[in-house]
Amino acid sequence: MTITLNHTIVPALDNRQAARFFASLMGLEELPPAGRSGHFAPVRVNEQLTLDFMTTDDPVGVHLAFDVDPAAFDQILARLQQAGVPYGSRPTEPGNGRIDHPLCPRGLFFLDAAGNLYELMSPA
Repeated sequence: MTITLNHTIVPALDNRQAARFFASLMGLEELPPAGRSGHFAPVRVNEQLTLDFMTTDDPVGVHLAFDVDPAAFDQILARLQQAGVPYGSRPTEPGNGRIDHPLCPRGLFFLDAAGNLYELMSPA
């Protein structure tokens, strides 16, 4: 039996703004609103996975980790720098400006407005 994660809900202060922030930094596609009342702002991560951003009154941030190839890592890092988004090498220091991840050759963490912690790991 194959099990694949299809989607996950990501808490947000503003679902559309959070989806746009994540998609623009990661180089991904925002999809039309989803859910019965359009309360999800989905972003397609790959063929199997969609992140569904949902506005909540008091969001509690989650940790989402992604493996990325070296070229994608370079592109995302450049977008983070261009947008002035703080990033760092450790989850406890997501603003130290370093990419020397403790578990892989290059990696980083960054936060969104709701406190969601995004982790990128690259093999080189």
